[in-house]
Amino acid sequence: MEQTAADAGTTACHSVGATTLQTPVGDRIIGPRPALIAVAHGSRDPRSAATMYAVVEQLSTARPDLDVRLAFLDLNAPSVDQVVDAVAAEGHSHAVVVPLLLGSAFHARVDLPGMLAAARARHPRLQLTQADVLGADTRVIAALRDRVREALAVSSLGQVFPARSRLGIAMAAVGSSSAAANARTAQVARQLAAITGLPAEICFATTAPSLPEAVSALRARGADHILVAPWFLAPGLLTDRLEAAAPRLVHAPTIGAHPLLTDVILDRYIAASALPLKLSA
Repeated sequence: MEQTAADAGTTACHSVGATTLQTPVGDRIIGPRPALIAVAHGSRDPRSAATMYAVVEQLSTARPDLDVRLAFLDLNAPSVDQVVDAVAAEGHSHAVVVPLLLGSAFHARVDLPGMLAAARARHPRLQLTQADVLGADTRVIAALRDRVREALAVSSLGQVFPARSRLGIAMAAVGSSSAAANARTAQVARQLAAITGLPAEICFATTAPSLPEAVSALRARGADHILVAPWFLAPGLLTDRLEAAAPRLVHAPTIGAHPLLTDVILDRYIAASALPLKLSA
């Protein structure tokens, strides 16, 4: 897979300018390369923004030839409007907006498209393309598996890891008012169970089943030890709520700046920015 990112620095807003290079991708080309605007949710918790800056820095390291920016939907700066305005002012003709979201719900389907529609009205010469969300990509699930392994390695649970029937995973997500959305997230827990070889139960921070309910379900399945795997990109108020609900359990880190997450972001960018290959005469 082609790697991508710009030298964004600690603010993730540094511009390297629009480039005229063209990159073949199968029978398509990318060029001139659009800016990559990575859009995070935003949080009042400073750890969340710090984590998303680390994600963008990793993108910059992977592909310093792209102009990568970080924007937030809410609660943090810079906003989507501010970043789009800056990209337009610096002469870009195209920007791909990659939502750093694990689900395709209101923010991805309504909120962000509305912001981009308003931005297109302000900047008619700037093409804005919204990429797909990160979603339940198998690589993101594999990144969560790695966080589980990290937590096991530094905890007493690592000693019981070979006894797989005794260890269970409570995969904790945000939760939605949509039963269909929660069912899709539950499928992620089943995939996590498949790649770890450990029983897993889904739970949510904002709806049922709760973390204690998932723990009870795992114990009923024979698990003596429970590890909480947060299906979150960054720590924040909800992950704190989960830890408070089960302070005696081991909680794995959030996904954060993982190389596999970088791969997925770049794939979303490439898929959205690829243009038909122009054949020479």
